[in-house]
Amino acid sequence: MHRHHRAAALTAAVLAGTLFAAGCSSSSGGKKSEESAAGVSAGKASTPRMTVAMVTHASPGDTFWDLIRKGAQAAAAKDNIKLVYSSDPSAGNQANLVQNAIDQKVDGIALTAAKPDAMKDVIAKATAAGIPAVGFNSGVDAWKKLGMLEYFGQDENIAGQAFGARLNTLGAKHALCVIQEQGQVALEARCAGLKKGFSGKTDILYVNGTDMPSVKSTITAKLRADSSIDQVVTLGAPIALTAVQSLSDAGSNAKIATFDLNKELVKAVQDGTIEFAVDQQPYLQGYLAVDSLWLYKTNGNFSGGSTAPVLTGPAFITKDNADSVAAFAAKGTR
Repeated sequence: MHRHHRAAALTAAVLAGTLFAAGCSSSSGGKKSEESAAGVSAGKASTPRMTVAMVTHASPGDTFWDLIRKGAQAAAAKDNIKLVYSSDPSAGNQANLVQNAIDQKVDGIALTAAKPDAMKDVIAKATAAGIPAVGFNSGVDAWKKLGMLEYFGQDENIAGQAFGARLNTLGAKHALCVIQEQGQVALEARCAGLKKGFSGKTDILYVNGTDMPSVKSTITAKLRADSSIDQVVTLGAPIALTAVQSLSDAGSNAKIATFDLNKELVKAVQDGTIEFAVDQQPYLQGYLAVDSLWLYKTNGNFSGGSTAPVLTGPAFITKDNADSVAAFAAKGTR
């Protein structure tokens, strides 16, 4: 098991370092694109124009998905791809968006499977229509079963276990794991992994991640009701930053650590407001998902050998290394 994950992680590292150069011609000027803003200098591929649909379960206003989209746009610019991005947090509506992409006869689909059962039939329709589909971000345990070609992301249960082990070293005893969307497989797996890796007590708290005032009041109420909670674990940067306000309102001395980043969250790690964060590298997920479809269509390549996920995390961001991430976060790519 560990050897498998190390191999997959190595695949991600090699892939990240080489894909930018694959199949590209040099460029001698022109407008700066989002590729250059992200430090990519490769030119546009000379292969025929493709259309790729990216369909996610993103909630409105969640800055995490901006990073996914920027990575996807950079790959699309390099690969001469027209990228059609759409999202809906409702699993049924997300499936309809995938069906729309099939009806438009796109060349490939990159999608998240936060609720795999809702995506099963429509992915089968894509396959029947000869449209390759790859998964990323959510659905690491289901992508092969769903019939997708490849997967790019983090093994959330393993990441949760590593998170819990880190809390053990910090001396935490009672953790509150805050899930902002009940039934979302990646989020549920994080807290399940946390329970497995953490030697203390773990409580689960469900909140409505699309309603931040409600998130704040719900966390505040829980902390007031149970003063033994000494660690709040959130699963997204906006939730973590809201939890900071909850701690203040509740008069709690608990610490906060989180999954996922944005530039404000990196600053909070730098100043010690947030203990640490786990980075799954969403920019890389978006980039690799789109680039993999170009590689498959133009050269028949499979990342991960079509049997193993390509892991993009977890990477721990702490006060010791946050400065090295801050510059990229300021650009909106970490």
